[in-house]
Order: sequence, then C-alpha cells, then structure tokens
Amino acid sequence: MQLSLIPQLKHTDSNNFFLLAGPCAIEGEEMALRIAEKAVAITDDLKIPYVFKGSFKKANRSRIDSFTGIGDEKALKILKKVSETFDVPTITDIHTEQDAVMAAQYVDVLQIPAFLARQTDLIVAAAKTGRTVNIKKGQFMSPESMKHAVTKVKESDNEKVWITDRGTMFGYQDMVVDFRGIPTMKQYAPVVLDVTHSLQQPNQSSGVTGGRPALIGTMARAGIAAGVDGLFMETHFDPANAKSDGANMLDLSLLEKLLQDLVAIRATINNL
Repeated sequence: MQLSLIPQLKHTDSNNFFLLAGPCAIEGEEMALRIAEKAVAITDDLKIPYVFKGSFKKANRSRIDSFTGIGDEKALKILKKVSETFDVPTITDIHTEQDAVMAAQYVDVLQIPAFLARQTDLIVAAAKTGRTVNIKKGQFMSPESMKHAVTKVKESDNEKVWITDRGTMFGYQDMVVDFRGIPTMKQYAPVVLDVTHSLQQPNQSSGVTGGRPALIGTMARAGIAAGVDGLFMETHFDPANAKSDGANMLDLSLLEKLLQDLVAIRATINNL
C-alpha cells in the first residue's frame, strides 16, 4: 500500500489499520492542538499510522447560518502547525479546484467530499498536486462506480489514491453501510471506513444534522472485521459544543479504549 509515500506517517510496518481522525472543522488553534496531542499519544502507543484530520472550511451545509470556518488561510496554517508540532501528516476537505492548489501547500492528503465524488475537474486538480487523494464514496454511488473515480486520479499521473465509504442514503434521514462493498472497492484502491459520518442522520427539519454516536464502536469493529485498510472518525473533547457535526462525533475521552479494542481485532484477523 502507499502509506510509506506520505511524509511523517509513522508505524507503516506495524500491519495495523491506519487512522484518519480529528475534529470535523478547525475551530481554532488551541482545540486542534489539544485533540492532536491526545490522538498522537494514543496512536504512537498502539503503533497505528495516524493522519490528523480537520476541515479548513465546511462548504456542504444545510443552512446558510451554519458554521463554515474561521478563515481559509488561518485554518490551513493551524493544520500546518499541527503537522510541525507533532510530526504527523494532515488531511483536509477541498471543494473547488482552487482549494486543491491552496490546500496542497499546507496538508499531505486532499479529501474529496462524498457529494463531490463525481466532479471530474476537482478530482483531477487534486491529483495533479501530487498529494494523496482520498475520495469519499457518494451516498448515491455504488461501490463499483468508484472504480471510475480512482481512474481519474491514476490517469492524472498520481497513484496515491484511497476510497472512503461513508454509507449509502437509506430513506431521507438515515445512512447504511453495505459491507459487501468493501472487498469490491479494495480491488481499486485502499479502502477506509468513515465510522462517524456513516452514522449521520442528515436532512433533519431543523437544518442541523443528527447522528447515532453510541454506535461508533459497533461500526468501527465491523469495519475492521470486514477488512478495511483504514478508519476515519471525527473526535472532539466536547462534541455537544462542537461547531460542526457534534451529533455524530466520538468523545475524545473514548478514543483510546476503542482503538485498543480495534487493534486487538485486527491482530486476531491477521493471525487467521
């Protein structure tokens, strides 16, 4: 797998899953450093390859008054500071071709949001930066269709591409993960399971997305058992007061025990 190609990524020879984790959005420097410090300590202890996640802006919002960010350059500089402070790679979402060029100057992995997984110009722009590209499977797309998204990256002279499953729309206000898609998508690229967004309950009448965080452990364990290469999860030390996606984030205090359990499951599977 291409993990060794990402600068600063540690424990790539541990035969563990890799982890993309952090807050939904960068709300400020202190909160980002606080979350990163805890996550780095845990993943170093468990020898989990770790990438700090934080969106420098949130463009996919239900309501016009929803929090979108603290300023693009300000947030990207915080991501860079996290990387330099803790010697870890970082990942952020992009929404436009201009975002790809700008964010690539600060982070190691560019993430294509699920709603934009079919946007050819965006994917090609991300690929041409030379950064690793993580494409989230659209809630409206089949696992098989992700082959074409991956091909867009590879035909742009970039072999560094991942697929992240974040569930499929089930009715108007719920998501379901079809684990049959994991082995299908692994034929095309390394596969990540987004365990927190898979538990979202979008399209609420209030315009604020809901979620089922009590099931994060269940979803993560199922993903490891199904053979995913990596896990994605959003975590915060105060989810109830997070400015974005607090309803489906993992409380940071629960991260260590969950990852210990997941490492044990992975070790069992590796020995089968």
